[in-house]
Amino acid sequence: MAPKIAIVYYSMYGHIKRMAEAELAGVKSAGGSADLYQVQETLPQEILDKMYAPPKDSEIPIITPDKLQQYDGVLLGIPTRYGNFPAQWKTFFDSTGSQWQQGSFWGKYVGLFVSTAALGGGQESTCIAAMSTLAHHGMIYVPLGYKTVFGQLANLDEVHGGSPWGAGTFANSDGSRQPTPLELEVATAQGKMFYETVAKAHGGA
Repeated sequence: MAPKIAIVYYSMYGHIKRMAEAELAGVKSAGGSADLYQVQETLPQEILDKMYAPPKDSEIPIITPDKLQQYDGVLLGIPTRYGNFPAQWKTFFDSTGSQWQQGSFWGKYVGLFVSTAALGGGQESTCIAAMSTLAHHGMIYVPLGYKTVFGQLANLDEVHGGSPWGAGTFANSDGSRQPTPLELEVATAQGKMFYETVAKAHGGA
């Protein structure tokens, strides 16, 4: 039986959403499927307006802890705030006390992809910071590694996000930079690798 995969993200300006779509393309290229979800916004609309944040995609449903329990693997899209989770993601995980007590997420596979404003903004530290939360839930972290994307991650011809911890993009401090073809290529490769890894663990293709 094919594993059930969810791709869950928070995206204020659309960078992580585009990366999530590339991850989904990668899952599909491996013969799988995945459901897209977004994390609930916690900022009031007045603040979002002042930050010039575009409206969220109303066609992408909001994730809840109960919904996440239904999946075998999940890819988490996290835009960093000071090298760590943004409040929206922290609020979601802070609402998973019941799942923690019951072990509902235990043994589920998880991968990470991130967005930062610039170099040194937390491409790796955000993933490292997530390890505590994943460990407390007993989730199995699947790093991107170098095997399938060594050439892309080692590319010094252009500025790009991403690391062996997971795919990544740079947004610039004003959000003006969008994910590049190279960054999207890495995200697609991660989606493919992640699905193949989870499927293999579940005795599938």
